[in-house]
Amino acid sequence: MCSRYEAPTPERLQEEFGVEFDAQEKLELWPGYAGPFLRKPRNVDPYDDAVLPFEAEVGVFGLLPFWADKKLARSTYNARSETASVKRSFREAWKKAQHCIIPAVAIYEPDWRTGKAIPTRISRADGRLLGIESPRVLWRPFRLSQAAM
Repeated sequence: MCSRYEAPTPERLQEEFGVEFDAQEKLELWPGYAGPFLRKPRNVDPYDDAVLPFEAEVGVFGLLPFWADKKLARSTYNARSETASVKRSFREAWKKAQHCIIPAVAIYEPDWRTGKAIPTRISRADGRLLGIESPRVLWRPFRLSQAAM
């Protein structure tokens, strides 16, 4: 993933993915912050056309295994496909095929060409949302007010 990203408004989520999501205070999200993610609906027939393909949930930016506290999100936000199946933080979600989509207006990566980290905004040329695949884990019950804000 990236070191931070811009989350979409509830209106954009509805428009592009057809899901309902409550407004949140912050749209610029860093590891440890709460934001929307999309996943397959629970306990539904995948072939039922009446069911939306996604449901929106609140999650913490950064993978948090069941054994972790929220501070670990600062170092587990970047899963690499070549090591996700073996790293302790990611391997259970990887083995169980627990994935989600993180909707983003833009991501920010440092550009090091000048020798210094210059934040660089990356977005789609057509202005539509990015959909970033991510492993996900179920964690302790979580309220938005508990996230870093």
